[in-house]
Amino acid sequence: MPRYFSFRVLYTLPVIWLVVSLVFLLIHLVPGDPILQMLGEGAPVTDVQAARHAYGLDLPLGRQYLNYWEGVLKGDLGPSLRFNQSVTRLIAQRYPYTLELTLAALLVAILLSVPAGVRSAQRRNQWDDRALSVVSLFGLSFPNFALGPILILFFAIKLGWLPVSGSGGFAHMVLPAITMGGALAAILTRMVRTSMLEELGQDYIRTARAKGAPERIVLIHHAIRNALLPMITIAGLQIPTLLSGALVTETVFTWPGMGRLFLDSLSYRDYPVVMGILMFSAVMVLVGNMLADTLYAVCDPRIRLD
Repeated sequence: MPRYFSFRVLYTLPVIWLVVSLVFLLIHLVPGDPILQMLGEGAPVTDVQAARHAYGLDLPLGRQYLNYWEGVLKGDLGPSLRFNQSVTRLIAQRYPYTLELTLAALLVAILLSVPAGVRSAQRRNQWDDRALSVVSLFGLSFPNFALGPILILFFAIKLGWLPVSGSGGFAHMVLPAITMGGALAAILTRMVRTSMLEELGQDYIRTARAKGAPERIVLIHHAIRNALLPMITIAGLQIPTLLSGALVTETVFTWPGMGRLFLDSLSYRDYPVVMGILMFSAVMVLVGNMLADTLYAVCDPRIRLD
């Protein structure tokens, strides 16, 4: 296990370097001056030059790139141009909200997809199977930016059951979690259905039924456990989708997470914050994939982490 994780960490370092390098280059090619955005178009030239020098933006691009990586290696992601505090502190403040929302969305997706996928496989080609297929297809084709406002209009404004926006408790998290978890639930439902159909046709399932094992035991202790293995892989690969979905969802519901911080920083050309969030997100995606691989081995002891 330690050897496996050591090699995975070594493999991820070039990926993180490539992501950060490309984003660094592209974001500096975007027209506009972040100092003018911060001080205003009418700021005196001396103030603009002083601020540009203070943030190191008057240096050649190659020198800025090296300075940025020197700071990263020391654990310093630089100062924010807009919020007047360190990027590391900003991420530490906002990330718990994004993590909370992401885990809630993942929980919603699992709670919806596993029963629906198992039921659909049991009732193959019957009315409830077809109904679940239509619902999952609808969930796949419905974007977050459209589902969020609809949920707000119905459950928050018309019925008044849930808060419109913001954070503060369980009630505030319900609508954003459903918005983010809906599309993932549709994907996982189809995956669980396909996996369950494959497992239910295996010889060991027929043997268990021939021995008189109750259907509940056959499903829970045999079929579902093996059928969930592909779902774990898909869930791990969907972490980038959840993080990108947080950009829209957090904006729609005014959720104070990293997605909203990223969009605000991008509009203000706050380069250090954008770079810090992208680097942190890349690390979390890679960590999520390693976690999915580990869970895969836990659910199936035949798999070894080498």
